[in-house]
Amino acid sequence: MKLKEWFSLKVAKAPGRIVLGVILLFNILLFFVAASVISSFSLAGTENLSFLEAAFYTVTMILDPGCISYVVADIGTSGVFVSVFCLAVVMVGMISFTGAVIGYITNYISGFIDDANNSTRRLLISKHIVILNWNSRASEIIYDFLYSPRKKKVVVLVQANREEVEREINERIEDTVDRENRALREQYADKSFLLRTFLYRKNRFKSNVTVVVRTGDVFSLKQLMDISVEKSSAVIILGNDVTKTNCHYELKEKLASDSKGNVYTIKTLMQVIDILKKEKSASKVIVEINDRWTNELVNKILESEAVTGDVRIFPVKVNLILGQILSQFSLMPELNTVYRELLSTKDSAFYTKQQPYEEDVPYITSYLKNHAHSIPLTFMKIRGESYAFYSTTSNEDIDRVSQIPESNFRVMLNKNFSLGYKNVVMLGHNSRCVDIMEGFASFCKEWEHDGKRIVRIIVIDTQEYLDRMNHYKDYPFVIETVAADIYDKELICQKIEDFAFSNVEDTSILILSDDTATTENVDANVFANLIYLKDIVSRRLETDPDFDPYSIDVVAEIINPKHHDIASSYSINNVIISNRYISRMIAQICEKEALFDFYQDILTYDGDEEAESKEIYIKDVVDFFETIPERCTAKELIDAIFHASVELEYENPAVALGYVREDESVVIFEGDLTEQIVELTDKDKIVLLADH
Repeated sequence: MKLKEWFSLKVAKAPGRIVLGVILLFNILLFFVAASVISSFSLAGTENLSFLEAAFYTVTMILDPGCISYVVADIGTSGVFVSVFCLAVVMVGMISFTGAVIGYITNYISGFIDDANNSTRRLLISKHIVILNWNSRASEIIYDFLYSPRKKKVVVLVQANREEVEREINERIEDTVDRENRALREQYADKSFLLRTFLYRKNRFKSNVTVVVRTGDVFSLKQLMDISVEKSSAVIILGNDVTKTNCHYELKEKLASDSKGNVYTIKTLMQVIDILKKEKSASKVIVEINDRWTNELVNKILESEAVTGDVRIFPVKVNLILGQILSQFSLMPELNTVYRELLSTKDSAFYTKQQPYEEDVPYITSYLKNHAHSIPLTFMKIRGESYAFYSTTSNEDIDRVSQIPESNFRVMLNKNFSLGYKNVVMLGHNSRCVDIMEGFASFCKEWEHDGKRIVRIIVIDTQEYLDRMNHYKDYPFVIETVAADIYDKELICQKIEDFAFSNVEDTSILILSDDTATTENVDANVFANLIYLKDIVSRRLETDPDFDPYSIDVVAEIINPKHHDIASSYSINNVIISNRYISRMIAQICEKEALFDFYQDILTYDGDEEAESKEIYIKDVVDFFETIPERCTAKELIDAIFHASVELEYENPAVALGYVREDESVVIFEGDLTEQIVELTDKDKIVLLADH
């Protein structure tokens, strides 16, 4: 009975091993019996055939039936019994050995492939990036890795829809590679055929990202260990998308649940931390946060880890960051282009280097004397270490020393400079409205003094949402709210015209995409409002042919990247794919984790109780300078602005990053700054990193 029980358990637990064992045992017995029978007969020509020789001939007969001639050379002399026995051995062996073994191996190979497809085999991998969960920002993270100077290995663990995720990734990578290579062909189009071919082959864009998508449960210790999470360089825990259902009832249920908090994120974070601590891993954890409840619990975990562990956790507050970005873009629309370039691993970007701490002014002063390929920005103390930050094109350029010719170039700054009035029309809503308003509020605290109000906002939205926000009465800079749904075209157009054309100051129109809309309706309200704006401009041009359609800045938020080209076709310069900024930040934090604190600093305006932080500003040349600077190099302009700002106020140095031309194109200073010529006009704007 015990043997039967043991056998039954083995069959249930490992049927493949039992089958293999039976096949091997039967064939061993077959070889043994056949060799014994053949060696026991004294046949003509085989009188001295030993047992081992008989066993060898038995195997050769099974593998090749023609080898029976070595045992049965002549049936007349060998005898009927031996001949029939050998034939039986051949036939049984073909079935039990050749057929069974081939069948088993075929089945094993098939099972191996199935295991790989079903994500049940362990990945022997290290220094890779793990992405847990999948949302609309995930493919943007992988997209940014394409421009990383080092090859990337990415493992994605999703609970379902693996094929769909793989297809999305492959499409994004292939589209990017094709686009970059088309740009290269156009760049070399004027070269000779041989030179064009050589340059293209040498510089053609290749994907340096390897992505493996696995299906599994992020709460399973085994499945996390199977993707070697403890050996990864970074673990990214993504939040959920709201727009993943077409059913309105399901969407409302999901919104009600997500607004309270994301239990999924907390459970995943705790599981990952537990593994990393047990394995003493050096991996960092980047976690998305979309609500206050989740933020509070993550902060508790951070406080605990600060005392009891050394796991580095970076909470990316999605709604807060996007709220800050959208409010900044509404006030200074050109920042969209500036951030699009600098918050990236492609071309110019923010870089950091760990080194002994110095005060900003003496360090930048010293650095500018012999460096011409990177721009020093600031120093920050982060988790007990000090880091310097730069705007440059590569890590190598930070330490690249240059012989800089002497220059007497100087500029005079307006010591009474103040930003001009800002008027904003906000159309629609999303889940980040409170964070957007808080961004405006922080800006007002920094720039509005002695009762001066430079920000005025009107909000046009549905009655239901205006009631939910109490008509924005908590924000004194909101001077009017207008109840209108997307179908009230005349009311919307009239309010925009009355507000925009009655103000001589800067006016921006911020169009929000409703991220709570069902999947098929995502960005639909943005397109409708863009059509309305185009109609407003057309009507204005009929009455005033000299009207400049670019005098009103439009900032349109897009959630689905596939809709970008459609929105851009309406001649809107500032189309924002909001998810892309979060993805780029996450991608850069994976490479340079100190940038996490730097981004938090530059995206936050100084509040009443907050320490002074640096922000990126777009300032009119005519207001920022006493007199417009003469033609100079980028290096001369950067040095002159910095030294002039130090002379005005020692604690408030300003560092120039680039400028905005009259046609609204943005130039970021990069490369050899001594060779880049700058000729500012009274219509241009300067891009600065400054405290104020």
